[in-house]
Amino acid sequence: MRAVITVVGKDMVGILAKVSAICAENNVNIIEVTQSIMQDMFCMIMMADTSKCTVGFGELSEQLEEFGKNNNLVIHAMHEDLFNSMHRI
Repeated sequence: MRAVITVVGKDMVGILAKVSAICAENNVNIIEVTQSIMQDMFCMIMMADTSKCTVGFGELSEQLEEFGKNNNLVIHAMHEDLFNSMHRI
């Protein structure tokens, strides 16, 4: 199972490292990352393999969202199947 994780917020040092650390703590493998800085806004999309995740997907999503709230970031984790269903014509 894969997930799409998005992160948006004011740029600061360590965002990628901290989001990656949450993934690593839960045995989530980051497959691909794209990020950019638009003026002072940090924007990142990650594709992650959650097949060996040590917590349920809902718990992982909550951990990421909580980190986001505490750091003025908007973080969403979406199961790949849901993402694909939303973008089918």
